Amino acid sequence: MAQQKEFSLGIIVGRFQTFHTGHQEVFRKAVALCERVGVFIGSSQESGTFKNPFTYETREKIIRTVFGDQVSIFPLPDIGVGNNSRWGDYVLRNVQQCFGQAPDLLISGKETRRIDWFDSVDGLRVAELYIPKTIEISASQMRGFFVEGDEASYRKYSDPLLWDMFLPLRQEVLASQHETHTDSI
Repeated sequence: MAQQKEFSLGIIVGRFQTFHTGHQEVFRKAVALCERVGVFIGSSQESGTFKNPFTYETREKIIRTVFGDQVSIFPLPDIGVGNNSRWGDYVLRNVQQCFGQAPDLLISGKETRRIDWFDSVDGLRVAELYIPKTIEISASQMRGFFVEGDEASYRKYSDPLLWDMFLPLRQEVLASQHETHTDSI
């Protein structure tokens, strides 16, 4: 019989432009602690710009390649309100629509607290787990590796399951590297 995990539903929210080993550590911890893990890909409507080169579908494929069915993945388009309780209400509505319940854990790799996203919801108790950065890498640096054609550095900071994706991902980054227009609200 499988041991019950500490949390019923954990959520991770991020753009994942692109996924790297730092993200992977956050996901591993979530999978270890939670019965179910919901991954909400922010700015899901964004693609084709240097900051957001990859489509939602590409980002979903990258995460699915590494984590398979250990996580459930959903789009989370921007709504233009910033990183505050209105955003938290929006995230919460999306989680409840997808899972029929509120999360009991928010897992984050960011340095800033995010649990205040849910301050406006009376009676909601969501724990926050901040995973400190142990790998010095960012998605911006990863995009730089694509531009530079630095496959060795890409491999250093990505799962071996993703190594075959270097060239197609690089093509997407190169095609969008000078585009700054965004459709975000």
